[in-house]
Amino acid sequence: MRRIRARNFIRDSITLAAIGMAATGAVCEAAADQNLAPAVNVAGDKVLKFDWPEVQIGTGEYAEGPTGVTVFRFPRKAMGVVDVRGGAPGTVMTDYLRLGYESPDIDAIVFSGGSAYGLETTTAVATALKDDNIRNGFWNNTAVTAGAIIYDFGDRRLNEVYPDKKLAQAALRAAQPGVFPQGAQGAGRFARTGGFFNCGSYSGQGGAFRQIGNIKIATFVVLNAGGLITTRDGKIAACYDDASWPKALKTTDLLAAIPLSRKAGWNGVPRGGDNKNTTISLVVTNQKLSNAELQRLAVQVHTSMARAIQPFATVSDGDVLYAISTAETGNERGAGGRSASDLNNELGTADLGAIASEMMWDSILASIPDQPKAVAPSRDYKPQGRDIAAFAGKYVFSPFVTLEIKVDGDRLFALATGERPAYAIGKDKPVELLPVSPGYFTVPDRYPLTLRFDGPGRLIVNPGHWQQLGLRG
Repeated sequence: MRRIRARNFIRDSITLAAIGMAATGAVCEAAADQNLAPAVNVAGDKVLKFDWPEVQIGTGEYAEGPTGVTVFRFPRKAMGVVDVRGGAPGTVMTDYLRLGYESPDIDAIVFSGGSAYGLETTTAVATALKDDNIRNGFWNNTAVTAGAIIYDFGDRRLNEVYPDKKLAQAALRAAQPGVFPQGAQGAGRFARTGGFFNCGSYSGQGGAFRQIGNIKIATFVVLNAGGLITTRDGKIAACYDDASWPKALKTTDLLAAIPLSRKAGWNGVPRGGDNKNTTISLVVTNQKLSNAELQRLAVQVHTSMARAIQPFATVSDGDVLYAISTAETGNERGAGGRSASDLNNELGTADLGAIASEMMWDSILASIPDQPKAVAPSRDYKPQGRDIAAFAGKYVFSPFVTLEIKVDGDRLFALATGERPAYAIGKDKPVELLPVSPGYFTVPDRYPLTLRFDGPGRLIVNPGHWQQLGLRG
């Protein structure tokens, strides 16, 4: 979790009232009042499916952000532990999971966007379980939920919509066994990776499942890491690299050149990246484990993730891993300790950890969606001033991001006039929008940036899965 600027929403409301523009009010209401409709269990073309009734998963998203939440529910409660590695974690019920109880207490693990504001999703899942009469107020039947957040604000989004109570409870109530959307979905809806080296690539959530005999293991991750995602042969899995970087660059090449590889002047890296990142993860097994064994599983798997994410667990990362046992199978322990292992009923703790570690690497790689491609300006389409005159105006994306579009002859320019810039469109001087097709423009940059005028008074930045909508005031 990164340190964030607290926003005074009352002040914002007064400011918006003074503007008095219906379109402006509509955009800012979505950002400040959270009057949004949840979308649950949205899935792209990558979905992990597995047979495990005791692991139910629900996702919720606000496309207006975009941002989201992922809920892992364990219907009969489960034993849980936590391992925190990052220097800036944002969690709920962490201390409780460190007490070492041997009883199955956990109803759900909740992952969320929205930074500190998204933490309400964890407690919202607990209150939903009570409101739905699944749990109650008796001390031995209280809903217990734990969770963690990622930071998905800052320069990646032009608004500050966050996952809230309504979204989390909708995700819980839509939870279903054995279905996990992968890529930029749920809590990973607007995650990014590689900010440590200015990569700015998109990521999301990923999962893996394996069954060995009667033993089931699942790993899940929401990847918002500052480090580079690295394949098993040392290649960079996703990165918007600088044009002057050497070809076939590997993660080790960048790591070996620190600190120069992180600065302007090393192969032309132009600017600093957003290094305030987090990887939140979960490993679940149906094998009976003691609290100490489950804790060791968490440590082993979490440690292994430094192979796939480099660097890992920095001062600006909020890395947190939860380990859960549903305790459905496993050999009984007698007075003499653990009985002899049976491959069908029990794995040694170290073996279990090694298997889960490899699965977590698979989950990390599965979290990466297809990256948007840069669009080249058209060589043939040359709009005239009369064709683009209707695009002029101020487009409000949130109380702090506004783009002013101006026409100069047959050319179109954009300037950020609010508190913050809009990606490569800054506040200092207008940036020319180069035409691609009627109503469609691009700004050449290291990171793809396109704009589409989508009907009267609507401007969409980066149309598609990560789009941001502005309305003309």
